[in-house]
Amino acid sequence: VLLKLSVLLIFINPGFPFSLFRVKSWADAFGGELYSIVTKYSGSLLLQKKYKDVEPTLKIKEVDGLELVKKFSEQMENMLRRKVEAVERLVEAAEDADLNHEYNSSLEFDYYNSLLINDKDENDNYVELGDEFILEPNEHFNNLLVNTTYSDIQLPTNVYNKDPDILNGVYMSEALNPIFVDNFERDPTLTWQYFGSSTGFFRLYPGIKWLPDENGVISFDCRNRGWYIQAATSPKDIVIIVDVSGSMKGLRMTIAKHTITTILDTLGENDFVNIIAYNDYVHFIEPCFKGILVQADRDNREHFKQLVDELQAKGVGTVNKALTESFKILREVRVRGLCNQAIMLITDGAVEDYEAVFEKYNWPDRKVRVFTYLIGREVTFAPNVKWIACNNKGYYTQISTLADVQENVMEYLHVLSRPMVINHDHDIIWTEAYMDSAAQSLLLMTTVAMPVFSKKNETRSHGILLGVVGSDVPLRELLKLAPRYKLGVHGYAFLNTNNGYILSHPDLRPLYKEGKKLKPKPNYNSVDLSEVEWEDQDEILRTAMINGETGYLSMDVKVPVDKGKRVLFLTNDYFFTDISGTPFSLGVVLSRGHGEYILLGNTSVEEGLHDLLQPDLSLANEWIYCITDIDPDHRKLSQLEAVIRFLTGEEPDLECDEELVQEVLFDAVVTAPMEAYWTTLALNMSMETETGIEMAFLGTRAGLMRSALYVGSEKISNRKFLTQKDKESIFTMDHFPLWYRRAAEHPPGSFIYSIVSEDDSGNPSLSTRGEGKRKLFTSHVPHHVCPDPFVDASFLAGSTGKFLGAVDGPVMTQLLNMGMFRRVTMYDYQAMCKVPYHHHSGAQPLLSVRICRHAALSGFLLEFNMSSFWHSDNLADAHKHKKHDILQPCDTEYPVFVYEPAIKETNGLIECGDCQKGDNSNLRRVDFTGTPSLILAHNASVKCERMRSQKLRRRPDTCHAFHPEVPRGSTGGRAHSWVSPWACLSPLAPLRCVYHMTIPLAEHRHSPVTPQEVPSP
Repeated sequence: VLLKLSVLLIFINPGFPFSLFRVKSWADAFGGELYSIVTKYSGSLLLQKKYKDVEPTLKIKEVDGLELVKKFSEQMENMLRRKVEAVERLVEAAEDADLNHEYNSSLEFDYYNSLLINDKDENDNYVELGDEFILEPNEHFNNLLVNTTYSDIQLPTNVYNKDPDILNGVYMSEALNPIFVDNFERDPTLTWQYFGSSTGFFRLYPGIKWLPDENGVISFDCRNRGWYIQAATSPKDIVIIVDVSGSMKGLRMTIAKHTITTILDTLGENDFVNIIAYNDYVHFIEPCFKGILVQADRDNREHFKQLVDELQAKGVGTVNKALTESFKILREVRVRGLCNQAIMLITDGAVEDYEAVFEKYNWPDRKVRVFTYLIGREVTFAPNVKWIACNNKGYYTQISTLADVQENVMEYLHVLSRPMVINHDHDIIWTEAYMDSAAQSLLLMTTVAMPVFSKKNETRSHGILLGVVGSDVPLRELLKLAPRYKLGVHGYAFLNTNNGYILSHPDLRPLYKEGKKLKPKPNYNSVDLSEVEWEDQDEILRTAMINGETGYLSMDVKVPVDKGKRVLFLTNDYFFTDISGTPFSLGVVLSRGHGEYILLGNTSVEEGLHDLLQPDLSLANEWIYCITDIDPDHRKLSQLEAVIRFLTGEEPDLECDEELVQEVLFDAVVTAPMEAYWTTLALNMSMETETGIEMAFLGTRAGLMRSALYVGSEKISNRKFLTQKDKESIFTMDHFPLWYRRAAEHPPGSFIYSIVSEDDSGNPSLSTRGEGKRKLFTSHVPHHVCPDPFVDASFLAGSTGKFLGAVDGPVMTQLLNMGMFRRVTMYDYQAMCKVPYHHHSGAQPLLSVRICRHAALSGFLLEFNMSSFWHSDNLADAHKHKKHDILQPCDTEYPVFVYEPAIKETNGLIECGDCQKGDNSNLRRVDFTGTPSLILAHNASVKCERMRSQKLRRRPDTCHAFHPEVPRGSTGGRAHSWVSPWACLSPLAPLRCVYHMTIPLAEHRHSPVTPQEVPSP
């Protein structure tokens, strides 16, 4: 019931005669009157009676959590398997197309360039590579303009769109078009399908118009994407060595830094890395990482990039000690399991004798590859740097301009991929969660991808990777297979990866506001399971799920709701298992008292259908009562419309959840009398004596809602309530409505009061929620009103809905002292904090381990001011910050104050010493002057310990480090399966290697970079 109350309480002038008895009588009268009003207009007693009447016909079904999670997992496995089959068909088609294609260096071929399609010149003619390409909005693809008949081609700005290698690759991959279309027809739930070529072009289906960024640049390079890198190589242990001697000053150091950053961008969650800088001495650029490798997750990569940016050139370079330190680290890691290991040496020259280091640590097995990058145009030291790479199964290249960095760094991936390519191991990889930048979507996705190899006999020993094919899977589609109604009021399903990162979880908050725009948080896809299920202090749940175990765990948890202002105390049962064929694990949470049983009613279709047609009824449109997103004719149907057509037989092809539909029919029949009850009240209301009552509504576990207005729709104070604009007030895929969840945790028959919002004029509304759910057949508790520290703050004009401690600190302090409320400490590991800009140095803490806490001040009142400050990302909007302040991910601790039900009554007298009388009013207010502040954790030893700590991760099961057909010295980069200047490697020349001489970008666009073959010393 929505109520609009003009006055809740008033302050008493000093000297006014009163007693505690009188105040208590006022409270009793107010509570009794409020209870009488909401009981009458909500119709709660009638609803309870109707459910009580049908109780004998109900069947109670106990929920077996382990069976439930196994069933969900099996359904998800089947769904993901269909995606894998689609990708396998693309791999087969691409490899066959390459086998039948002969490289033609003079090929002329027009294709649909996604940047140029539909563009015309000044003569109204289509530009070259920009012919007419029909685009239409498609609901299945987020209403983007797409072409579901053809794919088109995207290229990054630094790749020439008519390079012979590009033209041959695009021409060859035209064979994928009919496979894309056929896959989509076989499985209409498929979304984006694509082929990323090793030469740099990206074929995307369905075709779209690609837009450059604000600088007019296409920076997207498919070869930098996680799905491409993971499919192209096995997990890697990398040590990057960078020369910071005096000769590296200026442009060379700039190129070197960019090279390191680009290498870091090729690493992912399954890789481990460290960076060593050397001149007169050797130092780890992050001292806390000395002697170890750390996971190349987003936080660590960004931290390394900041440290690299601060490197300065000075002194004399001696590489021997740096190489020795690197080999020692990799040798220690190798004991725990070997996959690809490599050292990346970035220098402008090497003069000392380093052969002894390789003899001691790497020869004769050469388990560590050494890749060398010669920085600058000087070639004096080229033979030395080249010798290092050629004698350690590596790759040598010279980088003289910033424009050359990207292409040259990518070559090492092709070297590492050769054992896998030669063996034709088509490993299936699944990525972590990410947001689809290509489709400009904020939906979380995962990608399934597989490598594409050349099958030509003449190039088999070269191990030629043609590219990677992939398809996106929206994670919401997976969670649709774990229906909300089967999990109860507080239950939920979640997914995590082999590295412990969240794929999907109702408490995952991947977005934050910057001004009015929603943006992904920097670390949105590296939120660990321990950061959302933080009550799992010993990480028992996390460890079991990472290891792919099947099992059960019970925990007492504190669940924040209403943006952290309130907390629910629950006992949750966690059921978990792996999803076969993937690195993912599925968890299902059932709360004690709400998720253990399902009530099944017996209602005929005829009876239920009649009540479904009542105008006051709606269903949760995000729930899947019937599948409407496959057949285009069904996509425009609401879930209620789909259910009705299914029941009437109008749409026999509709696939519906019959158990859920049966629950809806039952609830529709039981709640049907509420419409007549509310209508009668509305017609007989006295607008003079009962003003302020706006709406009555109810919800059931099946996602059914009914509502009735007691006023005209134009008079509703909160028009967003119960609409898609207020997700907290409706049934969604992630949660039951907030009012439903809070009511479920209160005594039967009681009412819950909370502030909903304020309208444009600032008028507050009070919302009450009664216990009308089917499980609550017991009588209500008379006059039971649950105190709320966010409701009782409405003493002062303009303060409605604010925290009482911020408005009247002494009152809140007294209530705490009396025991009516108690303080609960909560944590938020996904917050965004405003951090003053500073010049970064190694002394600063990692973002992922910084702790922001409330100021430990002697005054109670300031802390109340901050009760929900740090939990709300909205309070950290960038437009409110100073120009040089930045938002960064941080860990926060904050208090929540909860009502103590054991305290039945409190009373006392609080003097208002700091109150002031308002102008023309007898209201009082309390002024606060404290300013919120942050305390950052800078304890060096604690910071270092946390940075070095390595959480349990599980690397992929397969690894392709070596192959006997890869010659020891033939360690060049990418070669094409067709005859080209690249195909210059020979397995008969075991001590030969390939290196690059780079040329400026302008020339590169018109001439392919040609490798040079030289004998090693």
